Amino acid sequence: ADLVKQIREKRSQDAVRALGLLPLAKGSAGEKDLFDRYRILQEFLRTSRQFGAQKRESERRAATIGQENLARTAGYRDPIRLQWAMEARAAADVADGGLAASAGGVCVRLAITPAADIELAVEKNGKPLKAIPPAVKKNPKVAELLERRTELKRQVSRVRPALEQMMCRGTTFTGAELREMMSHPLVGPMLGKLVLLGEGIAGYPIHAGKALQDFAGRAEPVKQGEELRLAHGLDLLAGGQWPEWQRDCFARELVQPFKQVFREVYPLTEAEKQERTISRRYAGHQIQPRQALALLGSRGWVSAPDEGVRKTFHEEDLCAWLEFQETYYTPAEVEGLTIEGVRFTRRGQWKPLDLAQIPPRLFSEIMRDVDLVVSVAHRGGVDPEASASTIEMRSALLRETLQVLGVDNVRIQGNRALIDGRLGNYSVHLGSAVAHRMPGGALVLVPVHAQHRGRLFLPFADDDPKTAEVLSKVLLLARDEEIRDPSILDQLR
Repeated sequence: ADLVKQIREKRSQDAVRALGLLPLAKGSAGEKDLFDRYRILQEFLRTSRQFGAQKRESERRAATIGQENLARTAGYRDPIRLQWAMEARAAADVADGGLAASAGGVCVRLAITPAADIELAVEKNGKPLKAIPPAVKKNPKVAELLERRTELKRQVSRVRPALEQMMCRGTTFTGAELREMMSHPLVGPMLGKLVLLGEGIAGYPIHAGKALQDFAGRAEPVKQGEELRLAHGLDLLAGGQWPEWQRDCFARELVQPFKQVFREVYPLTEAEKQERTISRRYAGHQIQPRQALALLGSRGWVSAPDEGVRKTFHEEDLCAWLEFQETYYTPAEVEGLTIEGVRFTRRGQWKPLDLAQIPPRLFSEIMRDVDLVVSVAHRGGVDPEASASTIEMRSALLRETLQVLGVDNVRIQGNRALIDGRLGNYSVHLGSAVAHRMPGGALVLVPVHAQHRGRLFLPFADDDPKTAEVLSKVLLLARDEEIRDPSILDQLR
């Protein structure tokens, strides 16, 4: 009780680390104690978002150690196994048919859809209502149901990044554990949309995790003790069948919980192999300091005075450093920072490591972070040239979209989509989404905000407005004879 008070009132990191060391009670009381401690650690992590990157990172590390200690105390092999067991228990009450509460003739039902969405349905006398009447909201049972919905949404926000981390770190699990995860009402639907790698097999889990089905529809059984992991884009690239996986994902209309099959990947380049200890892939790009540091902070990077910006991988004993030409905390920081390069060191050391020594998945994910910052927080009025990885991903998405829709008047040439319309010929840049009439100047096509994108299909749940903008502009100009907007028609005629 004292530790819990210190965690909630003083945010004591020592108490967070120690929470998992205390012995658990016996029997069912011990199971409840374990679940309560797990929830305390998760709530500590959730409320950490209000702080800056440095404190957020130190609190995240304390919670990770606390969860490792709790897993050992409870007899779990590692924190991942503890997390899935606790998340399954947290969703147990809605696993079979959901929950319901009635008041004043209104029935409110809470359920998890096959797509792992939290659904709230409201009915009165068998007829659906758009919202819960204010008087009914005050009913204790309905209020409890609404609180349960909030908890489930928080659970979804924990599960999705946990799966993505498993992919990035190459976490393995057995066939028996896969079957357990597939039975989870939230984890199962997400996992069913992700490609897994086994011993000589790859595919989406089917039949409750008893088999994997590949892009050609072939199913291979999964043995109980077989080691599996989530496939990374680098695995699909190395397998030589990445386009087939992308085509299959699109044909199935799978919306993956995060980018996997269409993930941007960043293998080591020849220039980086020659430089050996530094990647200058993004050297010279100017970025806005506040926006860049906020974005990096949300992805686990920490800005340290007089040191720079780093991301620490405790399990691998590695640090990634993003270096700038400017000295930190100078007037230059107010106006802009210019990227120098990315280096890697052992934790607590300064000697740069050879880039070839860095695990390829880890290197790729670090470059993906930097690419995102360069794209989003660039300084100046002109968008930076998108990376080759981004261009390749958008090219693949566009090819599959055009094939599904039967559009045959678009061809991809380098980093542009060339369109032969009825009213003219056009080009759309796959990086910046800038559209041009050929010959002629730029076309002003105002992008639609994410919430108004309608039925434009993207095979991942991540927010990627620029990719959506590229696809929508290409499809619009490919069918220019259907355009009715006067402001656009004036530019085309």
